[in-house]
Amino acid sequence: MSGRTTIELTWIEGHIERWLRFGRIVQETIRRRSVRVVGVDPGSVFAFIRWAANDYGTVESRIDILQTTCPGESYSTVPFVKPGGVSLLRLSGWPKVETVLLCIDQIEAEHIAPEEVCPNHWRHVHNRLSCNLEPRPYTPFRHDAWLKRRALAA
Repeated sequence: MSGRTTIELTWIEGHIERWLRFGRIVQETIRRRSVRVVGVDPGSVFAFIRWAANDYGTVESRIDILQTTCPGESYSTVPFVKPGGVSLLRLSGWPKVETVLLCIDQIEAEHIAPEEVCPNHWRHVHNRLSCNLEPRPYTPFRHDAWLKRRALAA
């Protein structure tokens, strides 16, 4: 998976769940029945959710929205993501994770692919939720403006 970012996904029902909420998977390797490794291309945006529990309840609820980098670029490290990526959003605690999932649902309800959303929107969501404020919705108007800015920069 040269040049690609790899993410190790694990699903052990009720104990460990690491999965992608969105992202364009371009390669997949199954290691074991409960573990697979997926690859995404440089520049891709994806949402990685980590949840774990023990006999007493949830011990970890996290969501990271990352943008992968090209070889030689700087990046943040995240467990189970190699080498890492630019962190657009990083939140923990189920109430905040659930709010991000609802934001993603709202974006999909507008028929917009979450991986195509302006990276600054994910930073906005991170900052607002970190301060216990409601993030602004991502609208088709905002998305059109982002697509036009991106086209001008190319």
